[in-house]
Amino acid sequence: MENHDVVLEVEKLTKHFPIIRGFLRRTVGQVKAVDGVSFDVRRGETLALVGESGSGKTTTGRCILRAVEPTSGKILFSETPDAPPVDIATLSPRDLRFMQRHLGMIFQDPYSSLNPRLTVLDIIGEPFITRNLIRNHRQLEDRVAELLHSVRLDPAYMRRYPHAFSGGQRQRIAIARALALNPPFIVADEPVSALDVSVQAQILRLLKELQTERQLAYLFITHNLAVVEYISDRVAVMYVGNIVELGDTPNIFARPRHPYTEALLSAVPVIEKSGDKKREHIVLTGDVADPAKVPSGCHFHPRCPHVAAICREQAPPFINVAGPGESPHFSRCHFAQELTLRGVVKKEAAIGAEAINALPTEGDLT
Repeated sequence: MENHDVVLEVEKLTKHFPIIRGFLRRTVGQVKAVDGVSFDVRRGETLALVGESGSGKTTTGRCILRAVEPTSGKILFSETPDAPPVDIATLSPRDLRFMQRHLGMIFQDPYSSLNPRLTVLDIIGEPFITRNLIRNHRQLEDRVAELLHSVRLDPAYMRRYPHAFSGGQRQRIAIARALALNPPFIVADEPVSALDVSVQAQILRLLKELQTERQLAYLFITHNLAVVEYISDRVAVMYVGNIVELGDTPNIFARPRHPYTEALLSAVPVIEKSGDKKREHIVLTGDVADPAKVPSGCHFHPRCPHVAAICREQAPPFINVAGPGESPHFSRCHFAQELTLRGVVKKEAAIGAEAINALPTEGDLT
């Protein structure tokens, strides 16, 4: 990893879960949850990892943090621009524990991710206590107060328990805990999907503000492309363990280069004016392919409206389809250069940057 702007580089990451059956507990197959995924995340940017349930995006995030042991591949992490990259996948348990100080995690459900028996002070202060970083109780209170203020919560609430807070407030507490040790990189796994729309917008804006203040890099895992246009700089679209499209967010929204991305974008809510032609919602036939029985050729071909004979027989390469002078735009489709696929014009999006920025965050405790 030579690019000093890259904080994380994933190379050919795989995670295969064995299928064990019978009295003798024999391995009879593999569930290929993640199958050769490669991407990088730059300092201060957000890479959105999107796809339907079962696409492997959450498993990818957990492999990066070593919450799940990867089967193979490299996970190269560089704490600072001048620091040499470290392969997280090969670290011993002792070295991994030290490295995890530099990696944060925000979970999907703010109701189950916080221990109901601990106060906010205990929850946010736990990383400092378990690593013996702060032993003075007064210093711990001061540090927790700083973190609560950074997520726009009143420090006076630090002695309350999670049940006393709303969903949005609980997620702010979870964010404060993720920021406790000042990590440069955070995996956010569906951090707003359990919240209602107005609170989603407030949390998204908070994440953006924290990113600017702290130069954070996010891997933002989601199935909802409606929030991706606001939060992400680049988008990686996953399908059955593979990344099928990767590029800058505006380019993917304006001109997708894979039929699966087009179908996902067709479900994004848009603002329709009277008299406009109703926007078509692409309904894919069939279900997401079984990662234990991956289709031959292109994994998407059983559901693709543009399928051809070559799609059933040959796996498409992952190639850069951008033109000269354009930002890199990768697609895993035999006809990426030929198909004209419909995207979403920025002004059509129902959840836009203007609407989110208009919402208050300072002093808002929703």
